Amino acid sequence: MKIGFIGLGNMGAPMAANLVAAGHTVTGFDTAAPCPDGVSSAASAADAAANADVVITMLPNGAILRSVAADIHPTMRAGAVHLDCSTVDVDSARTVAEAARAAGLDAVDAPVSGGIGGAAGGTLTFMAGGSTAAFEACVPLFDIMGQKAVHCGDAGAGQAAKICNNMILAITMIGTCEAFALADKLGLDRSKMFDVVSTSSGYSWTMNAYCPAPGVGPQSPADNDYKPGFAADLMLKDLRLSQQAAEGADADTPLGAAATELYRSFVEDEDGAGRDFSAMLPRFSARSRG
Repeated sequence: MKIGFIGLGNMGAPMAANLVAAGHTVTGFDTAAPCPDGVSSAASAADAAANADVVITMLPNGAILRSVAADIHPTMRAGAVHLDCSTVDVDSARTVAEAARAAGLDAVDAPVSGGIGGAAGGTLTFMAGGSTAAFEACVPLFDIMGQKAVHCGDAGAGQAAKICNNMILAITMIGTCEAFALADKLGLDRSKMFDVVSTSSGYSWTMNAYCPAPGVGPQSPADNDYKPGFAADLMLKDLRLSQQAAEGADADTPLGAAATELYRSFVEDEDGAGRDFSAMLPRFSARSRG
């Protein structure tokens, strides 16, 4: 395929490189980051999108996505697909999909899970919203960039799945970190705590696959001084999106709201910026109940 790729940061660059390695022709554009090897550099987003079969966007937020969509849709050929892999608000995803249809294009919102390592290794999970035909047109690319793609429903469904998943993830990580901090203060060895919880009713992904305690369980960012696999800053972004969606849908999410405030405080008022989201453990360990 001829692919345009707009947004070549920590996630976009390795995704684009994997497409090139699989034999696709990729033309890229980013306002700051260089194109990875094998990706042709365009002078603008519109130029990168011109005559492409699929244009992939990986952008920071909904406002930028809407702006880029307005630039690229007029230059895309009729019937091409705008595949947005950004994590943005549901309304922006739906608005961009409507704009794509009005321009004679297909659109898929497909935010990802798996982080920088998944992008580099081609093991991302894609949560996709859009028509069946548009989703199926993107499946060959999902197969290169990831290990799984789920068609979640119509436009916006991919974003809805992503923010619901990450709200669960944040809540679970907070609970896991709180439990380790409590175990420490009760004199329970962390490795014993892991052995019990990882094989009993406290089992979770945050415990078993991404344990926030260094030296316990499989290798995780905790073993690398909490350098981010998934940054607390990004978790805060996703939690804010979840609460924006909850407000719009009149959904009661008290734990989601509490998790949002905890990560806001951690990132904006404490030392969480630039650290992995599992660095909540040393935060709780250093605090008293008061």
